[in-house]
This record gives sequence, structure tokens and C-alpha cells, in this order.
Amino acid sequence: MRPVPLCLLLSLTALGMAAPEDEDEYTWPHRKLPLVQSEQTVYLPRPAFAGEPQGNLRGACGIECQSALPPPSAADLEKLLSYETVYENSTRTFTRVSLRGLAVEPPRNASRPRRRREVYGTDSRFTISDRQFSTAYPFSTTVRLSTGCSGILVSPKHVLTAAHCVHDGKDYLKGAKRLRVGVLTLRSKRGGGRGKGQRKGEGRRREGKGEREGKGEGQGKSGKRKGKKSRSRRSIEADRPAFRWTRVKQTQVPQGWLKDPSGKAVDYDYALLEMKRPHKQKFMDLGVVPSVRQLPAGRVHFSGFDDDRPGQLVYRFCSVTEESGDLLYQHCDSQPGAGGSGIYIRLKEPGKRKWKRKIVAVFSGHHWVDVNGVQQDYNVGVRITPEKYAQICHWLHSNSEECQSA
Repeated sequence: MRPVPLCLLLSLTALGMAAPEDEDEYTWPHRKLPLVQSEQTVYLPRPAFAGEPQGNLRGACGIECQSALPPPSAADLEKLLSYETVYENSTRTFTRVSLRGLAVEPPRNASRPRRRREVYGTDSRFTISDRQFSTAYPFSTTVRLSTGCSGILVSPKHVLTAAHCVHDGKDYLKGAKRLRVGVLTLRSKRGGGRGKGQRKGEGRRREGKGEREGKGEGQGKSGKRKGKKSRSRRSIEADRPAFRWTRVKQTQVPQGWLKDPSGKAVDYDYALLEMKRPHKQKFMDLGVVPSVRQLPAGRVHFSGFDDDRPGQLVYRFCSVTEESGDLLYQHCDSQPGAGGSGIYIRLKEPGKRKWKRKIVAVFSGHHWVDVNGVQQDYNVGVRITPEKYAQICHWLHSNSEECQSA
């Protein structure tokens, strides 16, 4: 699909901003969360960094499979939420956690059978080509990873992404050793003077070269036109946003993703990256909702850097088709490279007139899912449950007292 015109983009953005008829019904729920606390941290052997980025991930536990599973016990959750941390010098630690104040939720009803449908039709993605929009909130929260995935800013120095973007389930990817985060920013304006780092006299040398081209044999006015064309190309390049890359200081991955022989590791396909330098971009908060399908049209939004549109920010929205306790199943069009994007929704803050976007899931990518014994393909998001929220908040603040409610 071609780049989105500005007027159309404004209309599309309004789709995620329009208030429902009964706006008091659609508010962010405030709930008390369990506390994740570190119990023991031990050093591990250094990783080999020998893996390669994955394409299609292994099959997920199907929707009926998810519905039939008993809810995990507190002891099971403590094992799943324990985590590894790998640092920029390749040292690695494992931290065992405890979980306090876990609320027991009623089991979900099994999903109803539904007819087969065409998953991929007309490409519904939108390229955000306007530089003011691509570098403004909420699109500015989307980042690019050097391993080829996407991610989303959740603090001045943290990025939430998919675990498979840095770890293949057995070991860390080769690119994770020198992992970098690219934030899309506007290029600095240089004006007519010397650019930053430009040597004294460089501008004069370039001007002299242009004069020689203009006065060459048989060039005359054509030389001047060539100079104007070159300046025009440089002006266009200067107007395009560019990535500002920052090294990653440490990466944290839940034990639920690591070496899971059951094939249900998709439920924990998320990771948190800490950058060496904080940024000044506005970030997006995390959120927890009981059911996305209870929202207006069950619609979710996310942006990423899809591989088939190099260097371009791609936005999409769609309705969630089905959900389980840990996963969102939908048919938002995407390509490799969008994995790790933050899936967000927009609800009203309780007691206020203000509406706010929050991240409710991490885009894992394409998965084959068993539905009534038939394999169907979905684009799957890993939902942020109260327990996962508590864990990610613990990673962000290292202080469980700041993570008692959402």
C-alpha cells in the first residue's frame, strides 16, 4: 500500500481516538497486582551467541488447548517468571523470584467453534511517511532492533520487545552480543553554515568545485541546473527521519521462554532491554485489561518496521478474533520485522475526561494454532497479564513497592 496522505492519516488516527457512545464503560481498570520479588541471583556460564533470528515460530498451544489448561499454581508462576539477565560484557545471571498476593481468577470458558475464514486478503497496513507523524507520539514509541525486530519504548531507557528477537529458546542470537536500539528522529537542521564536525574551509572547497563544474567546457547554465538538483536531493535527504542508535546495556528474558519443551513458550515471548543512554522521546505505559474483545470492536493497534518496507514505519489496526488467558489471536497484516512491536489500546482514565493509550500485549508474529483439530494461522500477541505486568515493572524499577497497582 502506498504512503498515507496526511488528511487520511488524521482520519485513521481518529479511529483510535473516537469516544464510544457510553464512554464511562470503557475505562482502564484499576486493580491490585501481585508482587514479584527477587530471592536469589546466581552467575551462569557465558552464552555462545550462536543462534540466528527465527522466521516463523514453532506452533503455539491451540485456542482449545489454552482453554483446557488448568490455571498455573503460584509455584509454577514463580518458575515461569524467574528470569535471565545478559549484560553487554556477555556475563549472564539467573534470578529466582517469589510471587506475593496472587489473585485466583476463574477459568475461561472454551472458545466457541467458528467457520473458516480467509486470513490474508487486501494488505491493510499503512506506511507512516510524513516525518512529523513518524517522529510524534504514539508512532515515535516504536523502535528498531539491530537483530531486525521492532520494539516499543516503556521508559526513558527501556524497550519492550519479543523474546525471540534476542533468544531462540535455547541460546542467545548472534546479533544479541552487540544489540542496538534505533530510535527514529528528525535529522538536525544544518542551515547555510558549517555542519557539526565539518572542517574549516570545507564549505569553500565544495563551492569552488561547483563553480568549476558550472564553468566547464560547454556546460554554461546546465552546470548550474546540476548544482541545484544536487542541493535539492540533499534537502530531501535532510528532511527524512533517521535512526539514532544506542547500545543495549542489559537484556532480561523470562524463564517461561527459555528451553520450554512443551511448545507453549509463546505465552512468554517477551523481553526487556535497557539502553546505555536514556532518550528524550515520550514512552508508553503498560496496561492490563480483563478482555480485549469487550472493548469497542475489540480493536488493537501497533506499529513496526516490516522487512518488506525497509526503513519505513508501518502502522496497522484490526479487531481481535479470539483470546486466551495469555494470547491474543488476530489477523492484522504484518511481515517479519514487526515482531516485538507493542500492541496498544486506548481507554479512558477513571474519574477523568482524558483518554490514554497503554500497551496490553507484545506482537509475537505468525503461528500455526490448533482450532478444533484444524491448523489455522494467526498473528499472535502475548498479552500482559497481572503477573507479567508485575514482573516487567520489577525489571523497570527494581522495587516492587512501585508495582502494586495498574
